[in-house]
This record gives sequence, C-alpha cells and structure tokens, in this order.
Amino acid sequence: MNPQLRDVYKNMLGHGLNALALANWHEHYMHLNETSNMAVLSAAHAAEILIKARIAQEHPLLIFDQIPKVTQSKSKLLEFEDLFTNGRTLDYADLPARLWAATGITVPALERYKTFGKVRNAIQHFAPPGRLDTEVSAFIYEVIDPFIHSCWDLYAIDYNEDSERHAYLIQTLIQREVSFKISPDASESWDFTCEVLDDEQKATPLFAQLNAEARALRKKVSRSKSQQARRELRRATGRSGRTPSGSAKK
Repeated sequence: MNPQLRDVYKNMLGHGLNALALANWHEHYMHLNETSNMAVLSAAHAAEILIKARIAQEHPLLIFDQIPKVTQSKSKLLEFEDLFTNGRTLDYADLPARLWAATGITVPALERYKTFGKVRNAIQHFAPPGRLDTEVSAFIYEVIDPFIHSCWDLYAIDYNEDSERHAYLIQTLIQREVSFKISPDASESWDFTCEVLDDEQKATPLFAQLNAEARALRKKVSRSKSQQARRELRRATGRSGRTPSGSAKK
C-alpha cells in the first residue's frame, strides 16, 4: 500500500470534528427555537466523515465502493489522484454495514442514523421536511457522541465554534432535555456553567445527574494531575520514590 494513504484517517477525523463543531454551533446558538438546515447538513456530514475515518483507520481503501483498476493508474502504487479520479467512496447509508464488517463496531442508535440520513437528503436535494424540533441535538448526542467516545475517547460537547465552548451549549441541551457525556474539560469549567443556568434548569433531573458526574469527574482529573505533578517532580529531582534493590526501608 502507498505509505501516503496510511494516515489518511487522521485528516478525515479532523474534518469530521470541524463539521461537528459547526453543527453544534448552528443548532444550539444560531437557531435556538428551531433547527436550521445548515445544522442538519453539518451534523450528517460530521457523522459520515467520522465513521469513514474509523473504517479508514483499519485500512483506507475500505471506505471505497469502487477502487481504480491498475490500468487506470500512471504509477506503480495507487496514488491519491487515482482515487480522486476513478474511485468512489461508500454512501452514507452503506457505512454502518462496512463499519461493522471492518471493525466489529455498530453505529449507536442505528434507526435514528438512518432516519437522519433521509432528512439530510431531503434538505440537500429537495426541500426541508417540516419542523424538526430537537432532531439535530438528539442525533449529535445519541449517535455521534457515543461513537467518537468509544473510538477515540472524544466528547461531542468539546466541539463547538463558540469561544466559550461549554456553558451556553450545556444550557441549551439541558433546556431541551438532551443527555450527553461530560468531558474532563467541561467538568473543569462546571462552576461557570452553573452560574449560567437558571433555577428552573438546575431543578431538572438531568442537571442533577450531570452535576454529580461533572463534580466526580473533576475530582478524578484533579487527582490525576496531582499524581502526574508528583511523578514529574520525582523525575526532575532524580528521585524515583522506590527503595533501591537489595536494601530495605527502616
């Protein structure tokens, strides 16, 4: 295989996360009372590229439905140009089956994934299918969020175009009663998030759940940082903290 193709999934992962940030922004900031067409397109695009990235992580050619023939290439090895010109990647609807075959991973909330693909196609090729309410929020946090967390230990809540990544996004999600995974970064800014929320939002069962998770995670992160700082201090001072071999502590 051409060595240039080996890390193509990393580039795809970056593009998918950028699309996710746009989807979070358009859905939860620009149109607070209704879903925007751009949010639907960005969210579907994010899911498609992220799933392809995970498949390509196994082997980049697995994302192709049609691969160039050797007679179509001008080089001894398959080049990017060959794939652009004569290759064809899998469609959105075909990705769950290929993902499972290549990795054993299943797409979370598969029926929602399929339905959302039809909504995306309607908007992209014809017209919006009517009011969607919280469909994009549900798609991001029931499909994309658990998928990227299981594959790369990432959190959808961390990808947002706003300079304040978490507080106002979390506020909208709690208002819509959309559950999500708390990230270590979100837990560290949790106090500011609580200042943004009103009393009614803080009284919801979802907030109680998230509040407990955020504070527990922040303690865990704090302990981890303290342990890391102690290890770095020992390395800097040449102390391992261990008793030398053949001697005993008194």
